Amino acid sequence: MTRALLFLLALGFLGAAACVYFGVFNVAADEPHGQMLRQLLETVRQRSVVARANGIQVPPLDDPALVAEGAEHYGAMCSGCHLAPGVTDSEIRKGLYPQPPNLSQRSNLSPAEMFWTIKHGIKMSAMPAWGATHDNQEIWNIVAFLQKLPTMTPEQYQTLTHESTATAQDHHHHDDAGTSEEHAHPAARDSHDHEADSGSNGDHSRTDTQETPLSMEGLKAKAVPDAELVAQAFHVALEQGDRAAVLALLSADVVVSEAGHTQSRDEYAAGHLGEDIAFMKAAQITPVSLASKELGETAMVRSESEIRAKVKGEARTFRSQEMLTLKRESGSWKIVDIQWRSLPDEK
Repeated sequence: MTRALLFLLALGFLGAAACVYFGVFNVAADEPHGQMLRQLLETVRQRSVVARANGIQVPPLDDPALVAEGAEHYGAMCSGCHLAPGVTDSEIRKGLYPQPPNLSQRSNLSPAEMFWTIKHGIKMSAMPAWGATHDNQEIWNIVAFLQKLPTMTPEQYQTLTHESTATAQDHHHHDDAGTSEEHAHPAARDSHDHEADSGSNGDHSRTDTQETPLSMEGLKAKAVPDAELVAQAFHVALEQGDRAAVLALLSADVVVSEAGHTQSRDEYAAGHLGEDIAFMKAAQITPVSLASKELGETAMVRSESEIRAKVKGEARTFRSQEMLTLKRESGSWKIVDIQWRSLPDEK
């Protein structure tokens, strides 16, 4: 009897291993689970959240200021998946499995369960762990807003989210902009000619004029991580001389501004993009800071770097600042505006 049981267990293990190895289980999001597996996974999720949310102390959530702050976060981060009053579907939601709950309708989650879910996310779903980029108070603000959302009309929702976004001059995300060695940064030209060791003859520093530094007001490090990733990809593409990758990140109507001049995408591609790539390859660039801010369908990413390069044969060190404005196009961030500044040389 014991030998037969062990044989059956071994056979079952081998069968399961074979299913895994040969890809029998379909992980495609457009292939729903069977009913039994779906019910099992839903039960696991529900009981896991309940167990871990137990004991969380719920603060007062009726303060209109909390609700307004939560509305700003929800409109920027959540509405695409979890919808809003008067909205029945979205482009991204259609392809998600399991389907995110429609939070404009009454939820069966308690405030504590909402808080835990928003903070920690759900494995193997599209629900991120917002605690990685938002502090507890910001998450409680979202929970406060969710208590009011099911009773809102579409007009009330639009009014609240619009006013919250319009007045959010200091969007308090995770932490202040700080030094980071992982961010590559492109050199900002203050003239249209470069000189690097490769032999160009221009003056990159423009010491005869001093431009106003780009403002950091309202920007925080890691506030919009996906937009910051696009900015980093832009920087890396420039450093590696990958023209196709640079242009792929630019919107068709991007405006490039530097030293008082503006260029279209085609103008930049035909001229100064090549100069930027040549300069980047010869310069030594040290990232100083990276910060961002999201307002609805747009985001701003500001970065600063220390640049060491040869200008007219002389070794120079100066600070380069960049401000990117990005806009969501077909579900991804595209750069629609670039501003570059260089602070006076340090000697």
